[in-house]
Amino acid sequence: MYKVSVNIEGMACGMCEAHVNDAIRKIYPKAKKVSSSHTKKLTTFVVEEPADEEKVKAAVAETGYTFVSMNQEPYKRKLFG
Repeated sequence: MYKVSVNIEGMACGMCEAHVNDAIRKIYPKAKKVSSSHTKKLTTFVVEEPADEEKVKAAVAETGYTFVSMNQEPYKRKLFG
């Protein structure tokens, strides 16, 4: 599993966050823990396989926000705590 962090410019409120979350779920229906923060300018999610940066960039662009960068790292589920 991989934790993906996407820096996004242009989100201003909770509805903006919801639009981005929906766009991520559309391209990765099995994504887990999809979460956005307009104050941090960050969207994170967990996927089974490495995410395709071009797909993510296109999905963000469709929402009208600006894709800045993307980082992914191996994700280990915490069993307790």
